[in-house]
Amino acid sequence: MAVVSPTSLASQLSGPKSAIPSASHFSGLRRSCLNLDTSSSTHAFFQKIDSRLQISTSRRACRGVVAMAGSGKFFVGGNWKCNGTKDSISKLVADLNSSKIEPDVDVVVAPPFIYIDQVKNSLTGRIEISAQNSWVGKGGAFTGEISVEQLKDIGCQWVILGHSERRHVIGEDDQFIGKKAAYALGQNLKVIACIGEKLEEREAGKTFDVCFQQLKAFADNVPSWDDVVIAYEPVWAIGTGKVATPQQAQEVHVAIRDWLRKNVSAEVASKTRIIYGGSVNGGNCAELAKQPDIDGFLVGGASLKGPEFTTIVNSVTSKKVSA
Repeated sequence: MAVVSPTSLASQLSGPKSAIPSASHFSGLRRSCLNLDTSSSTHAFFQKIDSRLQISTSRRACRGVVAMAGSGKFFVGGNWKCNGTKDSISKLVADLNSSKIEPDVDVVVAPPFIYIDQVKNSLTGRIEISAQNSWVGKGGAFTGEISVEQLKDIGCQWVILGHSERRHVIGEDDQFIGKKAAYALGQNLKVIACIGEKLEEREAGKTFDVCFQQLKAFADNVPSWDDVVIAYEPVWAIGTGKVATPQQAQEVHVAIRDWLRKNVSAEVASKTRIIYGGSVNGGNCAELAKQPDIDGFLVGGASLKGPEFTTIVNSVTSKKVSA
């Protein structure tokens, strides 16, 4: 699909991009360790093996699997995207209502706008409701948009912002997304803030550069990180069937947490949950969940299957396995 031109409404409203600090400390994807080495010998080598992207590094991740590096509760969100009918959503809700969900995990689902009210009125209160997008300010003459105030009026507690499909298909840029997040948080709507690199950016060693630029746009705008969950979603792994290995995902998550520590605060780095999204399913969720800096998941296609989504939610039990 063609990307909306730079003169799109989103670009016009976002204003000029602010300069980002030098990313020389993270000029590409490097090893999974809080003290990330800047020498060229630590660059990852990318190979395509058995149709899956693998990463070759000179040593293993620095920390064992004991618990989450972050201090927040495990978090799993289901992004239903542009899928569903009244009947299929009724079936999905019934499956979720009858499922047994572990108590120590926050669970959120994001139906299409037109089904939010149906889901809110029929889904167990154990699961919170998110929107998939919101407008950048107060409602008005903005055809086709949904305001934060309207979302709150029908019972939404969360909104997903910065998803790759909004960035790369609709044409929303970093600053526009950051301003959306600031407005939503200012109106007491919690935010799932998505970041992630495209395949060509990963292969060029720009994973950290891209993620940190997107992250900085949130940091420049949000008044507080108390109600923000960061979702790392490598674009090359969304809906493709390719999933980052646990080591690949952990490597980026630990770098994101380190960026927060250095650029926001140690407290924010500890408290902010960093979840993984990108072809997560019932078969790979447990191994991914064992990584110390993966605090949960944002799930796409598998969230449309009640039993499988429940399996992913309950992968929180993998966090309880000591190294």
